[in-house]
Amino acid sequence: QVRLVESGGGLVQPGGSLRLSCATSGGTFSSSAMAWFRQAPGKEREFVAAISRTSSRTDYSDSVKARFTISRDNAKNTMYLQMNSLKPEDTAVYYCAARRTIYSDTYYLDPTDFTSWGQGTHVTVSS
Repeated sequence: QVRLVESGGGLVQPGGSLRLSCATSGGTFSSSAMAWFRQAPGKEREFVAAISRTSSRTDYSDSVKARFTISRDNAKNTMYLQMNSLKPEDTAVYYCAARRTIYSDTYYLDPTDFTSWGQGTHVTVSS
């Protein structure tokens, strides 16, 4: 099972940018569809962005579309989330998730579809 470790979180002012990374080990990254989720205090975990194994397809929640960009580097076994124009409502713990799949163009949106999770990285957007 793939092991996931997120990094790159921190405190940023509204309008600022952060780049999250999800480093993986276990040898199955290129066989896995990946996604980012987030959980704000007192709220349920919500979908942020997803990417297929080959990066051929991506998807975003409406709340982050046009501001966030998901990407992956299969040679480095790492996934990224570039977050621009950050808003206070983006404050949350961000988690990366993985699910092995035989389909190169498939991505998943439901947290119950994923079998591996990282420990999360905190993002705080505040002035």
